[in-house]
Amino acid sequence: MASMTAMPTVTLNDQTAHPIVGYGTYKVGYVPASASAATTAPAESAVSAADCVKQALEVGYRFLDCAEFYGNEAEVGKAIAASGVPRSDLYLASKVWTTTIHNGPAAVQAQLEKTLRDLGVDYLDLYCIHWPVPGKHVAAYKQLEAAQKAGLVRSLGVSNYAIEDFKELMLSAAVTPAVNQIEINPFLFRKKTIEFFRSQGVALQSYRSLRDGKAFEEPTVVGVAAKHGRSAAQVLGRWCVQHGFIYIPKSVKAVRMRENMQVFDWALDVEDMAKLDELTLPAALDTYRALYIKCVVRDTPDAGRTELVRTDLTVD
Repeated sequence: MASMTAMPTVTLNDQTAHPIVGYGTYKVGYVPASASAATTAPAESAVSAADCVKQALEVGYRFLDCAEFYGNEAEVGKAIAASGVPRSDLYLASKVWTTTIHNGPAAVQAQLEKTLRDLGVDYLDLYCIHWPVPGKHVAAYKQLEAAQKAGLVRSLGVSNYAIEDFKELMLSAAVTPAVNQIEINPFLFRKKTIEFFRSQGVALQSYRSLRDGKAFEEPTVVGVAAKHGRSAAQVLGRWCVQHGFIYIPKSVKAVRMRENMQVFDWALDVEDMAKLDELTLPAALDTYRALYIKCVVRDTPDAGRTELVRTDLTVD
């Protein structure tokens, strides 16, 4: 197993080093009220985010993927403080949510400062726009540029941006985003979008790399896993890193955290990759389109106003 102290990195377009594998904190110890399948949050029986992140740091993760929306950054900060891991050994990323983006640049700056307080640090390695809120995301990103100049953020990024959102942003932005975090897995492998962002020098972070465990019994994945004596999670993780995507698995169990990291001491062959590359069906692209239309205005005063959402959307 690769130790995180020797974790492979990718060099971003701003020449900073980004670890290839990180720990995702979404629904860790807390489920946001507007999340899919949300109930009351946090659940009484749920392990705390502080405990989960403490375990992740003990296992060896050093890149923590956080967000305002996740509702647990203060708990993540407790784990960081208790870990004894030097700040210089950590890669801390966060994202600003739609409601804050909608409220304007001053709200974005205030939320960044809150995130820093909650995490107990004086800078972030990466700060991203979580969704391209129509009519609002460009101004929010320009506030991130100001925060970068002030030394509060090292790298700037976006999340869930389609090709068209990026083109709109770059009409005004001075700093090209270093990262776009989007869902990437064999079941949502949007080749045209991925090729475009790579052509612009933007690295791709993959969320839902493991599809929340929903693909662990898919026959192709099971077959490839059996062939290599690996788990389904390891197959999906290896597919990500072998394609050069930044891989962000999530688990609340230490044994799974370790398993998810074991993607560097073996490889998928050409036949495996070809099979996995062809698992995206048209229905998955339709689902993506519907999710985009919902989420770019989710939780804002414009929620449900689909007339505000772009129709010129590249989904593949």
